[in-house]
Amino acid sequence: MAHDEARNRAAEVNEHFRPVELSAETVTRPAGPQSRTVHSFLRHLREKGLECVPEPLSLDEETEVLRFIDGESGGDGWKNQHDEQGLRSAAHLLRRIHDASADWDPPQDAVFNAPPETEGGDIFAHGDPGPWNFVWRDGQAIALIDWDFLRPASRIADVAYALLWFAPMRDDESSLEWHHFPEVPDRRARIDAFLEAYGMLADLDVVEAVIRRRHATIEHVRLLADQGLEPQKTWVAQGSLEEEAADIRWIEENRPLFAR
Repeated sequence: MAHDEARNRAAEVNEHFRPVELSAETVTRPAGPQSRTVHSFLRHLREKGLECVPEPLSLDEETEVLRFIDGESGGDGWKNQHDEQGLRSAAHLLRRIHDASADWDPPQDAVFNAPPETEGGDIFAHGDPGPWNFVWRDGQAIALIDWDFLRPASRIADVAYALLWFAPMRDDESSLEWHHFPEVPDRRARIDAFLEAYGMLADLDVVEAVIRRRHATIEHVRLLADQGLEPQKTWVAQGSLEEEAADIRWIEENRPLFAR
């Protein structure tokens, strides 16, 4: 689909602007305005015994270094969430991180590379918890990486975003060709499994939560693109926001697939 192809091309652009160097022990990547805040947050989680987030090693004005977590992530991670066991492991991990985040006290000069939700929130959200940002071993989610979009938010913000990609709440063609499911998945069953594993209330209106979260994503991408940031600038130029709007309409038109 055009939307997915745009994301692939934008990823290449992003690599040009934000090169990442990997070794057997470390991940070295350009620092951003939010990096100091993110490192504080990651140290908080690790001090509470969570080894499922990267360990910050060093930070200066230009570069941050994190401990490498071995496993499958990025494009290699998608296949691990096809079965229910992998799906549930991601939900369990996300809940564990959310719970541990609630008592973090951000620095007074904290910078969040994403607008906080207007209604506030009771935890600190990852902001981009798709299958590609989990690290997987033996089909299990064992870590969550790439915290650039850390922000104060509600639990539902992250859960709704995850459901979009884990269910997935996308059309049959995308489920087969982009998500590489061997057959069209039972989205309703996968939504129920994720929410049960996370411990989310059963009366959550999933459709409304996902649509609301997707609209917020569109506005955030537009904001970053207007600031000239990549890969968002490329996504917008290639029609990504129009594709996002079409995906939202598809969800609205196919509510019975997701009704609980």
